[in-house]
Amino acid sequence: MTRADLEKKPAEVQAMFDDVAARYDITNDVLSLGQDRRWRKIVLDAVDPKPGELVLDLAAGTGTSSQPFADRGATVLPCDFSVGMLAVGKRAKPHLPFVAGDGTKLPFADNTFDAVTISFGLRNIVDPDAGLRELLRVTKPGGRVVVCEFSSPTWSPFRTVYIEYLMKALPAVARAVSSSPDAYVYLAESIRAWPDQAGLAARLQKAGWGTVKWRNLSGGIVALHHGTKP
Repeated sequence: MTRADLEKKPAEVQAMFDDVAARYDITNDVLSLGQDRRWRKIVLDAVDPKPGELVLDLAAGTGTSSQPFADRGATVLPCDFSVGMLAVGKRAKPHLPFVAGDGTKLPFADNTFDAVTISFGLRNIVDPDAGLRELLRVTKPGGRVVVCEFSSPTWSPFRTVYIEYLMKALPAVARAVSSSPDAYVYLAESIRAWPDQAGLAARLQKAGWGTVKWRNLSGGIVALHHGTKP
Protein backbone atom coordinates (compact mmCIF):
# COMPACT_ATOMS: atom_id res chain seq x y z
CA MET A 1 0.00 0.00 0.00
CA THR A 2 1.63 3.24 -1.12
CA ARG A 3 -1.18 5.74 -1.69
CA ALA A 4 -3.03 7.13 1.32
CA ASP A 5 -5.88 8.45 -0.81
CA LEU A 6 -6.77 4.92 -1.90
CA GLU A 7 -9.20 2.86 0.16
CA LYS A 8 -7.38 1.53 3.20
CA LYS A 9 -7.37 -2.24 3.52
CA PRO A 10 -7.26 -3.23 7.21
CA ALA A 11 -5.17 -6.36 6.63
CA GLU A 12 -2.54 -4.33 4.77
CA VAL A 13 -2.41 -1.60 7.40
CA GLN A 14 -2.17 -4.25 10.12
CA ALA A 15 0.68 -5.99 8.30
CA MET A 16 2.45 -2.67 7.83
CA PHE A 17 2.43 -1.95 11.55
CA ASP A 18 3.46 -5.51 12.35
CA ASP A 19 6.49 -4.95 10.13
CA VAL A 20 7.55 -1.67 11.79
CA ALA A 21 6.87 -2.77 15.39
CA ALA A 22 10.43 -3.80 16.27
CA ARG A 23 11.87 -0.30 15.80
CA TYR A 24 8.67 1.76 15.90
CA ASP A 25 9.41 3.79 19.04
CA ILE A 26 12.99 4.68 18.14
CA THR A 27 11.96 5.58 14.58
CA ASN A 28 9.29 7.95 15.91
CA ASP A 29 11.86 9.55 18.19
CA VAL A 30 14.21 10.20 15.30
CA LEU A 31 11.60 11.37 12.78
CA SER A 32 9.96 13.78 15.23
CA LEU A 33 13.31 15.09 16.50
CA GLY A 34 12.24 14.02 19.98
CA GLN A 35 9.00 16.02 19.88
CA ASP A 36 6.86 12.89 20.28
CA ARG A 37 7.84 12.74 23.96
CA ARG A 38 6.58 16.29 24.50
CA TRP A 39 3.36 15.51 22.62
CA ARG A 40 2.71 12.46 24.79
CA LYS A 41 3.13 14.56 27.94
CA ILE A 42 0.61 17.09 26.63
CA VAL A 43 -1.85 14.29 25.82
CA LEU A 44 -1.44 12.95 29.36
CA ASP A 45 -2.19 16.36 30.86
CA ALA A 46 -5.17 16.86 28.55
CA VAL A 47 -6.72 13.52 29.54
CA ASP A 48 -5.89 14.34 33.18
CA PRO A 49 -6.39 10.78 34.46
CA LYS A 50 -7.43 10.42 38.08
CA PRO A 51 -6.56 7.48 40.36
CA GLY A 52 -9.13 4.75 39.89
CA GLU A 53 -10.38 5.97 36.51
CA LEU A 54 -10.55 3.59 33.56
CA VAL A 55 -8.82 4.91 30.43
CA LEU A 56 -8.80 3.42 26.93
CA ASP A 57 -5.64 4.10 24.93
CA LEU A 58 -6.60 3.13 21.39
CA ALA A 59 -3.89 2.51 18.77
CA ALA A 60 -1.54 2.17 21.73
CA GLY A 61 1.05 0.23 19.77
CA THR A 62 3.80 -0.91 22.11
CA GLY A 63 2.24 0.84 25.12
CA THR A 64 4.66 3.77 25.25
CA SER A 65 1.71 6.16 25.32
CA SER A 66 -0.16 4.04 27.90
CA GLN A 67 2.40 3.77 30.68
CA PRO A 68 2.06 7.42 31.82
CA PHE A 69 -1.65 6.89 32.54
CA ALA A 70 -0.81 3.96 34.80
CA ASP A 71 1.85 6.06 36.49
CA ARG A 72 -0.86 8.59 37.38
CA GLY A 73 -2.90 5.88 39.12
CA ALA A 74 -5.47 5.20 36.43
CA THR A 75 -6.28 1.77 35.06
CA VAL A 76 -5.31 1.95 31.38
CA LEU A 77 -6.19 -0.55 28.66
CA PRO A 78 -3.79 -0.33 25.71
CA CYS A 79 -5.67 -1.49 22.61
CA ASP A 80 -4.32 -2.03 19.10
CA PHE A 81 -5.14 -4.17 16.06
CA SER A 82 -1.50 -4.89 15.22
CA VAL A 83 -0.48 -8.15 16.87
CA GLY A 84 3.14 -7.29 16.11
CA MET A 85 2.89 -4.09 18.12
CA LEU A 86 1.14 -5.89 20.97
CA ALA A 87 3.83 -8.58 21.08
CA VAL A 88 6.59 -5.98 21.39
CA GLY A 89 4.59 -4.12 24.03
CA LYS A 90 3.89 -7.23 26.12
CA ARG A 91 7.57 -8.10 26.22
CA ALA A 92 8.57 -4.62 27.36
CA LYS A 93 5.59 -3.89 29.64
CA PRO A 94 4.11 -7.20 30.83
CA HIS A 95 2.21 -5.44 33.62
CA LEU A 96 -0.07 -3.60 31.16
CA PRO A 97 -3.30 -5.39 30.06
CA PHE A 98 -2.85 -5.19 26.28
CA VAL A 99 -6.00 -5.90 24.28
CA ALA A 100 -6.30 -6.70 20.57
CA GLY A 101 -9.11 -4.74 18.98
CA ASP A 102 -10.43 -3.16 15.80
CA GLY A 103 -11.13 0.57 16.15
CA THR A 104 -14.41 0.21 14.26
CA LYS A 105 -15.64 -2.68 16.45
CA LEU A 106 -14.19 -2.23 19.91
CA PRO A 107 -14.43 -5.27 22.22
CA PHE A 108 -15.87 -3.26 25.12
CA ALA A 109 -19.35 -2.65 26.49
CA ASP A 110 -21.21 0.64 26.20
CA ASN A 111 -20.38 3.36 28.75
CA THR A 112 -17.25 1.63 30.06
CA PHE A 113 -14.47 4.25 30.16
CA ASP A 114 -14.02 7.52 32.01
CA ALA A 115 -11.72 8.74 29.24
CA VAL A 116 -10.62 7.54 25.79
CA THR A 117 -7.66 8.69 23.76
CA ILE A 118 -5.94 7.92 20.47
CA SER A 119 -2.64 9.35 19.28
CA PHE A 120 -1.48 9.22 15.66
CA GLY A 121 -3.78 6.31 14.90
CA LEU A 122 -7.17 7.70 13.90
CA ARG A 123 -6.12 8.34 10.30
CA ASN A 124 -5.09 4.67 9.96
CA ILE A 125 -8.51 3.30 10.93
CA VAL A 126 -10.31 2.09 7.81
CA ASP A 127 -13.30 4.29 8.70
CA PRO A 128 -12.19 7.11 11.07
CA ASP A 129 -15.76 8.33 11.54
CA ALA A 130 -16.84 4.86 12.68
CA GLY A 131 -13.84 4.90 15.02
CA LEU A 132 -14.99 8.17 16.56
CA ARG A 133 -18.49 6.76 17.04
CA GLU A 134 -17.08 3.63 18.68
CA LEU A 135 -15.02 5.73 21.06
CA LEU A 136 -18.19 7.62 21.95
CA ARG A 137 -20.10 4.38 22.51
CA VAL A 138 -17.63 2.96 25.02
CA THR A 139 -17.26 6.24 26.95
CA LYS A 140 -19.38 6.98 30.00
CA PRO A 141 -21.77 9.97 29.80
CA GLY A 142 -19.74 13.02 30.76
CA GLY A 143 -16.52 11.21 29.85
CA ARG A 144 -13.84 12.77 27.70
CA VAL A 145 -11.94 12.10 24.50
CA VAL A 146 -8.50 13.33 23.48
CA VAL A 147 -7.31 12.86 19.90
CA CYS A 148 -3.70 13.69 19.08
CA GLU A 149 -3.05 13.63 15.35
CA PHE A 150 -0.88 15.19 12.69
CA SER A 151 -2.50 18.28 11.22
CA SER A 152 -1.86 21.35 9.09
CA PRO A 153 0.84 23.90 10.06
CA THR A 154 -0.74 27.32 10.48
CA TRP A 155 2.04 29.38 8.84
CA SER A 156 1.98 28.98 5.08
CA PRO A 157 5.77 29.13 4.39
CA PHE A 158 6.41 26.58 7.14
CA ARG A 159 3.61 24.38 5.81
CA THR A 160 5.40 24.22 2.44
CA VAL A 161 8.69 23.22 4.08
CA TYR A 162 6.89 20.65 6.23
CA ILE A 163 5.24 18.97 3.23
CA GLU A 164 8.64 18.78 1.53
CA TYR A 165 10.05 17.09 4.66
CA LEU A 166 7.17 14.63 4.78
CA MET A 167 7.42 13.53 1.20
CA LYS A 168 11.21 13.52 0.78
CA ALA A 169 13.17 13.61 4.04
CA LEU A 170 10.88 11.41 6.15
CA PRO A 171 11.14 8.31 3.90
CA ALA A 172 14.89 8.87 3.57
CA VAL A 173 15.40 9.01 7.34
CA ALA A 174 13.09 6.02 7.77
CA ARG A 175 15.29 3.97 5.43
CA ALA A 176 18.17 4.50 7.87
CA VAL A 177 16.39 3.66 11.13
CA SER A 178 13.12 1.80 10.46
CA SER A 179 12.59 -1.96 10.20
CA SER A 180 10.19 -1.33 7.27
CA PRO A 181 11.00 1.98 5.56
CA ASP A 182 8.46 1.59 2.73
CA ALA A 183 5.69 1.88 5.30
CA TYR A 184 6.72 5.47 5.99
CA VAL A 185 5.92 6.48 2.42
CA TYR A 186 2.31 5.52 3.15
CA LEU A 187 2.43 7.24 6.54
CA ALA A 188 3.75 10.46 4.99
CA GLU A 189 0.97 10.45 2.42
CA SER A 190 -1.65 9.66 5.04
CA ILE A 191 -0.57 12.76 6.98
CA ARG A 192 -0.73 14.94 3.87
CA ALA A 193 -4.23 13.65 3.04
CA TRP A 194 -5.63 14.10 6.57
CA PRO A 195 -8.14 16.93 7.30
CA ASP A 196 -7.02 20.11 9.00
CA GLN A 197 -7.90 21.18 12.53
CA ALA A 198 -11.39 22.47 11.75
CA GLY A 199 -12.11 19.47 9.56
CA LEU A 200 -11.34 16.98 12.33
CA ALA A 201 -13.33 19.03 14.85
CA ALA A 202 -16.34 18.82 12.55
CA ARG A 203 -15.97 15.05 12.29
CA LEU A 204 -15.85 14.73 16.08
CA GLN A 205 -19.02 16.77 16.40
CA LYS A 206 -20.75 14.75 13.68
CA ALA A 207 -19.85 11.56 15.57
CA GLY A 208 -21.71 12.92 18.61
CA TRP A 209 -18.97 14.46 20.74
CA GLY A 210 -19.76 17.75 22.49
CA THR A 211 -17.72 20.81 23.54
CA VAL A 212 -15.10 20.02 20.89
CA LYS A 213 -12.00 22.21 20.94
CA TRP A 214 -8.46 21.93 19.65
CA ARG A 215 -4.98 23.11 20.48
CA ASN A 216 -2.11 23.39 18.00
CA LEU A 217 1.24 21.86 18.91
CA SER A 218 4.56 22.59 17.20
CA GLY A 219 3.03 25.23 14.96
CA GLY A 220 0.16 23.00 13.87
CA ILE A 221 2.25 19.99 12.84
CA VAL A 222 0.14 18.23 15.45
CA ALA A 223 -3.27 19.17 16.82
CA LEU A 224 -4.83 18.04 20.06
CA HIS A 225 -8.63 17.74 19.88
CA HIS A 226 -10.74 17.09 22.94
CA GLY A 227 -14.43 16.77 23.68
CA THR A 228 -16.95 15.26 26.07
CA LYS A 229 -19.77 12.75 25.76
CA PRO A 230 -23.15 14.45 26.37
